[in-house]
Amino acid sequence: MFIVWFFIAHYILSIFCQTFFLHRYGAHRMFTMNKFWERFFHALTYMSQGASYLNPRAYALLHRLHHAYSDTRRDPHSPTQFPNVLAMMWATKKRYEGFCKRMEQLEDRFEGGYPEWPLIDNIGFSRVSVFAWVGFYVAIYLIFATVWWQWLLLPLQFLMGPLHGAIVNWCGHKYGYRNFAVSDESRNTLFFDFVTMGELFQNNHHRFCSSPNFAKRWFEIDPCYLVIRGLALLHIVKLNEVEAPYELDGVEQELSWGVPQAEAKKA
Repeated sequence: MFIVWFFIAHYILSIFCQTFFLHRYGAHRMFTMNKFWERFFHALTYMSQGASYLNPRAYALLHRLHHAYSDTRRDPHSPTQFPNVLAMMWATKKRYEGFCKRMEQLEDRFEGGYPEWPLIDNIGFSRVSVFAWVGFYVAIYLIFATVWWQWLLLPLQFLMGPLHGAIVNWCGHKYGYRNFAVSDESRNTLFFDFVTMGELFQNNHHRFCSSPNFAKRWFEIDPCYLVIRGLALLHIVKLNEVEAPYELDGVEQELSWGVPQAEAKKA
C-alpha cells in the first residue's frame, strides 16, 4: 500500500503546485506573496513535480497564449485543433521547450509578472535532474512495490506535470457543462473538482480569468481556492481586491495577467 499512498501524495502535491503556483500565481497573478514565500513555493513546485518540472515562465507564456487564442489555430493546446490527446501533448511539448530555451519571442503583452529563479529553472530543465528523479522513483518502487500492477503507476509519476496539463486542456474544452457563453469551447467537467483541484472549471475560468475562485455556482467546489483562502488568513498570500470579468472577444482583447498593460509594453 505504500506505493499507492506515495503515488496519491505525489499526484495531489503536484497538481496543487501546478494550479496554485504556476497557474493562478505565475500566469495570472490572482494574488501576491513576498519573495520568501514565492521562493518557497517555487522550490516546492520543483520538488513535487520532479522529473516533469514545469518552468513557470514557459508555463505562463503557453497559458496566456491559450487565453488569447483559445480554441483557434493559434491556441498551443486545444482539443479542437488536434486529432487526439497525444498529438496535442506532443505539440505542446515542442512549444514549451522553445520557451524554455528562449528560442521563441512573443508580443510584449504576454511577458512579465511570472516568477523566475534561474538556479531552480535551469536544474529542472536539465537531463541530469530528470534522470535523477527517474532513478529516485524507480528506487522507491524497487523497495516498496509488492504487486506487479503497482509498477503501472510508475510511468505516470515520470510524466505527472504533462499528465495534469493533458487532463485539463483536453477534458476542460471537450466534456461537461457551461455556465457562461464565451467564444471558445471551454467547459466545466466536474461539480466538485477533486481530480485537478479546480482546474476543470474551465468555462468559469475563461469567463473570469482574474478570479482565484474557479467555482461560480453554489454547488461547485474549488479545493485549491479553499487552500488559498486559508493561506490568506495566515497572511502568506494577499488576494487581489478586484476580480474583473473577461470575455474572449478576439486577438486584440486586453488581457489580464495581473501586470498592467502599460507596464508590459515598456518591458
